[in-house]
Amino acid sequence: MSALPAPPDLASLRLEAMTLADLPQVLAIEQSAYAFPWTRGNFVDSLAVGHPAQVLRTGAGDVQAYVVAQRGVQELHLLNLTVAPALQGRGLARVLLDALVAQARHEGHDWLWLEVRESNQRARKIYARYGFDDIGLRRGYYPAAAGRREDARVMRLAITPGKAGHALD
Repeated sequence: MSALPAPPDLASLRLEAMTLADLPQVLAIEQSAYAFPWTRGNFVDSLAVGHPAQVLRTGAGDVQAYVVAQRGVQELHLLNLTVAPALQGRGLARVLLDALVAQARHEGHDWLWLEVRESNQRARKIYARYGFDDIGLRRGYYPAAAGRREDARVMRLAITPGKAGHALD
């Protein structure tokens, strides 16, 4: 018997636009996933300016994961992709990345960019397996313990027109 929650049936998950009504569930996931979580204000501001933001929810309406991006000139910039900690490792990040790549392709973007904490090996491996290239470093990008700052790896993915989603093994 496993102590982990039963994985959600991926076929029953719905990808929907994030709304202000989703924020209590989104913030609960955000605060459980990160030592330095986004604030309610970060999400409110992102929604107010029209950043692409989606939630992945069960048929019962429970948010399991979410993604927030920002449009640029011929690019999307991934700002936040988070899966509820109890459900990580079950393919939900891939579902969100596939949706974001499809959106980027549909909107005619050439690139998908992101920053990831240098210490976040798990996320870095997910992005690398997905096809992102590690192209640089942003020094002191993220807050860290004791008032310190942590470097971020800059990664990018070329958006190929008409190409199907990527696989994560």
